[in-house]
Amino acid sequence: MDQTNQSRTRHPAGWIFVLVGLMLLAACAGTAGSDTLPPVAEPTAGESDAPKANDSTIPATLSGLLETEDDRPPALRALTSSWNTNWTKHLVPYDEILSGGPPRDGIRSIDAPTFERPEAAAGWLAGNEPVVVLELGDDARAYPLQIITWHEIVNDVVGGRPVVVTFCPLCNSALAFDSVINGQTFEFGVSGLLRNSDLIMYDRTTETLWQQFTGEAIIGDLAGERLDFLPASIVSFDDFRATHPDGRVLSRETGLRDPSSYSTNPYAGYDTYDHILSKGGNFALFRGELDGRLGAADRVVTVSLDEAGVDTAYPYAVLEEARVINDAPGGRDLVVFFKPGTASALGARIIADAEDIGATGVFDPVLDGRKLTFRFDGEQIVDEDTGSAWNILGRATAGPLAGQSLSPIVHGDHFWFSWAAFKPETIIYQP
Repeated sequence: MDQTNQSRTRHPAGWIFVLVGLMLLAACAGTAGSDTLPPVAEPTAGESDAPKANDSTIPATLSGLLETEDDRPPALRALTSSWNTNWTKHLVPYDEILSGGPPRDGIRSIDAPTFERPEAAAGWLAGNEPVVVLELGDDARAYPLQIITWHEIVNDVVGGRPVVVTFCPLCNSALAFDSVINGQTFEFGVSGLLRNSDLIMYDRTTETLWQQFTGEAIIGDLAGERLDFLPASIVSFDDFRATHPDGRVLSRETGLRDPSSYSTNPYAGYDTYDHILSKGGNFALFRGELDGRLGAADRVVTVSLDEAGVDTAYPYAVLEEARVINDAPGGRDLVVFFKPGTASALGARIIADAEDIGATGVFDPVLDGRKLTFRFDGEQIVDEDTGSAWNILGRATAGPLAGQSLSPIVHGDHFWFSWAAFKPETIIYQP
């Protein structure tokens, strides 16, 4: 792999963010039969003995508190005047925080999710539609992006473990976390604030603010704490259903919107620079520098290795050609899979009609003590050691290893512009 020359372009904050925010609030906060928001549920917290995730690919923590005083700019202070957040503790400068438009909980999290079997979901979910897949133990769940694009956060319990599943449409970032910190379970909501265009969550117990990209508490009493990442991936509903026919799919019966309204996409044209938020490549809710090494909305698979201090991005354009990449960034063996057949969640008004952008998976290639080497044989992904065929979720579907699964590695599928703002030293993989 190699790192191309870095080129960065200053990207000013867009003047239209207030207008855009009002549009998104109107779109995302609607309820069935009502144009007003219902009362927000009372915060909940509980105890859990669930084990913490332990994966070395979690992005590194930020260094130290910047300030111990409340020095919010006037606009941010006015916006958050009723919050109980401890503003004297923060890890990032307040001038990096931008309002996305909707107020706190204006985009409402799903806090009591219900699920249905894949055969039932097939009545309303097209096979090429993207879903976020989280599998813990024998519990495999799919969270359709047509739903969580409108809510951004799902508080759930998977395999007996309290989790939070998140999606930031502005960054194309689907990430899952263990929601237990120091033995206490936290419930999360959408703060309405952004940093580098990325979702800032808040917990409803301490009102600490958390950065989705890093899982770190950046402002508040818990500043410096970090959520443990859980391996999640975006694949097509067809691929989830084929691998987990008895899995569970998040239902459109959320109680927060008319179920039929989820069939339309509020971010149509965003990834083709044809949305008010991204018109002509001008990202209205981003006030950083654009890294010109890749196109701003180019999708990349990212892996961060704390112990080696290495961040690597695998461009979708390279993966689409190679289909398989065997790599060892920072000395850590991994394999990246790519498979066509998954539609963009941020392209067409009807997601199923959007461009096929494909899906990815990142795995540890070592199985039962043996390191496997993978290739694409023109039809499917196979390992050279046994000739077994593998699917996008890391399961062997044919051959001597049929039925066995590779261990997933925490990764992200992001737009380049936002990832590079958080990780400017990222190495871009080149074949």
